[in-house]
Amino acid sequence: MSGENDLIKLYSTRILALAADIPNTRRLDAPDATVKKRSPLCGSTVTVDLNMADGKVSAFGQDVKACALGQAAASVVGAAIVGCTPEEIVAARDSLRAMLKSGGPAPAAPFDGLEVLRPAVDYKNRHASILLTLEASAEAVEKALSEDCA
Repeated sequence: MSGENDLIKLYSTRILALAADIPNTRRLDAPDATVKKRSPLCGSTVTVDLNMADGKVSAFGQDVKACALGQAAASVVGAAIVGCTPEEIVAARDSLRAMLKSGGPAPAAPFDGLEVLRPAVDYKNRHASILLTLEASAEAVEKALSEDCA
């Protein structure tokens, strides 16, 4: 019975609220970069589009097909990413990974809302889904910047 209680705690009201209200779910018409990521373990997929201007994300769109935890992560990222630099996005991705895998601190602002996912540390099979949006975003920023240089 404690396992069931732990799962109920994992899917907190806050996580479910985030999952139900994901911002920036419209795909961009003319993105600088698009990246689709899939978690082979659970089948969650995230596609992100973004535009860059002056070294920062200027527009962001996403299509999220994931569990509530992956949706909650996409919600926090979608609300915070516009105006961020590539370095901030990579730092958030790395920090989220460390938080989930080794108990590190939550990502810094503006991605500090990802702290809500700390209870998922014990659910390793959910980590890939939680990381998808930031991983896709970091890759899309890199892709957009490399195409600008080409």
